[in-house]
Amino acid sequence: MAERFKVTRSEDAYISESGSISNDLGTVDAEKLLPKRQHPTLTTLQEMRDGTEEQPFVSEKVSGYETNLYLYSEEMEDRPRISTLINSLANYSNTIPPASNDPDARPAAGGARMGTLIGVFLPCIQNIFGVILFIRLTWVVGTAGAIQGFLIVLCCCCVTMLTAISMSAIATNGVVPGGGSYFMISRSLGPEFGGAVGMLFYTGTTLAAAMYIVGAVEIVLTYMAPSLSIFGDFTKDASAMYNNFRVYGTGLLVVMGTIVFIGVKFVNKFATLALACVLLSIVAVYVGIFVNINGNDNLHMCVLGKRLVKDISLENCNKTVGGPLHDLYCPNTTSCDPYYETHNVSIVRGIKGLASGVFMENIFDSFLEEGQYIAKSKDPDDIERLDRPTYNQVYNDISTSFTILIGIFFPSVTGIMAGSNRSGDLADAQKSIPIGTICAILTTSTVYLSTVLLFAGTVDNLLLRDKFGVSIGGKLVVANIAWPNQWVILIGSFLSTLGAGLQSLTGAPRLLQAIAKDGIIPFLAPFAVSSSRGEPTRALVLTILICQCGILLGNVDYLAPLLSMFFLMCYGFVNLACALQTLLRTPNWRPRFKYYHWSLSLLGLALCIAIMFMTSWYYALLAMGMAGLIYKYIEYRGAEKEWGDGIRGLALSAARFSLLRLEEGPPHTKNWRPQILILAKLTSDLVPKYRKLFTFAAQLKAGKGLTVCVSVIGGDYTRAYSEAMAAKQNLRKTMDEEKVKGFVDVLVARNVADGLCHLIQTTGLGGMKPNTVILGWPYGWRQSEDDRTWQVFLQTVRNVTSAHMALLVPKGINFFPDSTEKVVGNIDIWWIVHDGGLLMLLPFLLKQHRTWKNCRMRIFTVAQMEDNSILMKKDLKKFLYHLRIEAEVEVVEMMDSDISAYTYERTLMMEQRNQMLRELRLNKKESLGVVQAIVDHHHQGDAKTTTKVRFQEPNKGNTEESANPLVNGESGDEGSDEKNVKICEESDKCEKTNEEKGKDNVAENEKVSANEKSEASESVKKPVNITPDEGNVRRMHTAVKLNEVIVNRSHDAQLVILNLPGPPKDNKLERESNYMEFLEVLTEGLERVLMVRGGGQEVITIYS
Repeated sequence: MAERFKVTRSEDAYISESGSISNDLGTVDAEKLLPKRQHPTLTTLQEMRDGTEEQPFVSEKVSGYETNLYLYSEEMEDRPRISTLINSLANYSNTIPPASNDPDARPAAGGARMGTLIGVFLPCIQNIFGVILFIRLTWVVGTAGAIQGFLIVLCCCCVTMLTAISMSAIATNGVVPGGGSYFMISRSLGPEFGGAVGMLFYTGTTLAAAMYIVGAVEIVLTYMAPSLSIFGDFTKDASAMYNNFRVYGTGLLVVMGTIVFIGVKFVNKFATLALACVLLSIVAVYVGIFVNINGNDNLHMCVLGKRLVKDISLENCNKTVGGPLHDLYCPNTTSCDPYYETHNVSIVRGIKGLASGVFMENIFDSFLEEGQYIAKSKDPDDIERLDRPTYNQVYNDISTSFTILIGIFFPSVTGIMAGSNRSGDLADAQKSIPIGTICAILTTSTVYLSTVLLFAGTVDNLLLRDKFGVSIGGKLVVANIAWPNQWVILIGSFLSTLGAGLQSLTGAPRLLQAIAKDGIIPFLAPFAVSSSRGEPTRALVLTILICQCGILLGNVDYLAPLLSMFFLMCYGFVNLACALQTLLRTPNWRPRFKYYHWSLSLLGLALCIAIMFMTSWYYALLAMGMAGLIYKYIEYRGAEKEWGDGIRGLALSAARFSLLRLEEGPPHTKNWRPQILILAKLTSDLVPKYRKLFTFAAQLKAGKGLTVCVSVIGGDYTRAYSEAMAAKQNLRKTMDEEKVKGFVDVLVARNVADGLCHLIQTTGLGGMKPNTVILGWPYGWRQSEDDRTWQVFLQTVRNVTSAHMALLVPKGINFFPDSTEKVVGNIDIWWIVHDGGLLMLLPFLLKQHRTWKNCRMRIFTVAQMEDNSILMKKDLKKFLYHLRIEAEVEVVEMMDSDISAYTYERTLMMEQRNQMLRELRLNKKESLGVVQAIVDHHHQGDAKTTTKVRFQEPNKGNTEESANPLVNGESGDEGSDEKNVKICEESDKCEKTNEEKGKDNVAENEKVSANEKSEASESVKKPVNITPDEGNVRRMHTAVKLNEVIVNRSHDAQLVILNLPGPPKDNKLERESNYMEFLEVLTEGLERVLMVRGGGQEVITIYS
């Protein structure tokens, strides 16, 4: 019973040793699942309908897959069942487990399932509200005015909102593993853009840490403890202040880097405290503004005329003679500063309150150049120095404008990626990321826009423009607005800034490690390594070094614009990714977030680019240059990645559009260029036999145009599939090594000639079909055991001619130069028949390559006795002049002469050979011996011998050529040289077709008798008496005479290019063998020959 059935092991069930079957539902007896096989009778069928008999073939406990879907049992062995697939997809974990090389490392615990509020909204709030809000927003409002300040904030918020919309669309288009913006951009735009933007985002995050650290030091030294300055009074010397920032910033970076290195858990816990400080500080500011609606007396300023002064107490803010202010401006009793003499001193209340109407004073801008005084008007008398001492007057430390202020403020709105960076920890990332991010941007934008208006309506203009609060004794304006005390803001801003810095130092190394692990930037490979604790220690060290470079700038105002560039580049690419995917309408683009549009994404991209160049064109070029360098580096040196990105989709759409345009008609003669199809012969190891074919194609294309390399493997496709894939991979490797840009394909066919015919007919698409075929010469056609080794070659020539494609047959391919060589000499073109100008065009294209660049072109044409050779030469020179081709022109006169004895003898030998093969019907080896003996016999009697015979197959019998040391030495490889088709030359390695097998059987059955063999041996001594065919004699005469002329004129040429005579129209063995013999005679004694046959259309024109 059990022998009749075979129970196979599957994913869900297996048979235990005890004979039971275990599956997900439990354990059942195997005997019950293997019922007896029987034929149902009518009674049995009736009982089955009545339910009185168990079903003979189907048990209740048998899986439905064993019965209902048994037809698909074979597919289910190697393909997942639907239930298994859906279950695995439903339970998909959208977190990337940390790859640790440490075998002792603890397994990663399951990620926390956070909601929208905790996982996205609050982290975005914490990252968006930063140091700029507390130490620069009041200065931006005072300098730009309420209107332009509002526009600055609105522009920055629009960029982030549009980017958030695009990001939401990308983030909801499938599961986004942990990796945030880098993952989204790289998978949407490809590894090149992804790597470039990822590095920009990493650099921006690292520099953000530097900005936070410098900002924290500025808060402490300027507003909390000015006495800690180690370079003197920084209120009098700006350089001393920046040196303090550099020293203390370096120390703080070391401390923070150590904290990140030791304990990431502490950083995560500190983030909660920092977030609480940010929220508390903002609430304190709002409460303070409305509590102090009528202003307060915390801050007062001393004003000289309309200029703001510093370092003077309110008690001494007067012009009393002998007072501190008088002594400062009147160092000599005889003269005082002219501005001091003509203007009075006044004390101005700093915080006036919303009810004071100061908003109208702050509504317009007060942009200044570097070094100009901060004053209530733009009168040159009030703001210009006029080569006078500055005394204690407050002046601008940098030039200001609308665009510069955008660059300084923009880092305040960054941080929108915080939610997407945590996508791996979210319970429902596709729901939480859009809602949380957009709500966070709406909240922060509301806060920023409202505080711009509230600051403009509360604080005096001069105090708003005092960047470091030097006129009020180094106090922070925002802190003095807040309720109940300034220390709420000072401590809160300091802690929140530290928290943001720690988050940046924690996130940046992990981002760098993620880029390194993707393997798209090879030189980052060392940073993919994690420590024994799973921490990216190497990446942290590099991050600290880059951060230190930012700290050495020492100024938030210098760091902020640079930082803005990197974030703007990142946001711009997010918008580009969304717009590209939407416009291409890729089938996989199905975002769950529906409130997006490609126009919004393009608007966001345009805003990003505009703000970049408005802020600082040289910083923008620096960021773009950095991205471009990384892009090109990944393109040339990076690993190949296929992520289904939008750039590939864009290329596909562009290719489709171009192909449809090309399909409209054949190309004009001016646009004709060789689109090459290489027919490559493979060795038994499935590697290309002749690499020089690829080299020649690369030189002919000079790195441009389309090249398709194909090969044919004999056999059955279902069995030879793996061989075809291996051959295809080897062809691709060879093309890459020879720097040939193009495509490869391998066809498996039962008949090689038919396979090549199919490739010639079908290769290419639309207007990008190949128009030129490179086909190798069958070097061993004489010595081969197969009488018809040239059959595939000739059939391919006929097929190419029928397809109206150009044909190039290089002979002596192994003597062709490598692409690294440079040859000097002549390229000789023997123009016998007009072929559309292809003979003229090919050497011109070859000379575009560095290998042939130094060669000179010589064009030979043949004149008969009835031609006017002088006129021919003149016309040819004029033709070349119009073609813009530089070449020497020679007309060779071929005198009428009688057919030589050598020609007659050569023809006779050829025909005797054909007759012997017909009559004797020897097997392959015997026929080869007899024929070669005939060849030797006639060669011994020839009065004329050739100078070079380089194209014979070596080690094939005792021929005159194989005994030549030149052949054995120089052309050992050449002898085994190419025929670009898969033709077996040895009977034990060849898979014969049915037709060939049949012929072999006939040959074996009709064994040659001993008498026939003796007759063959006698025929060697006494050639058969045959009268040569007149047509063959004339063809041989042409080949011999033309060969004499070509060898005489072009024996030292680097390359000889000549017309390939057309093949015989019939398929008779004698005609085909004679044709091959004619070509051998025609090219005898030449080292490098390129035989060319045009495709029947003009490829070169004299017109522009």
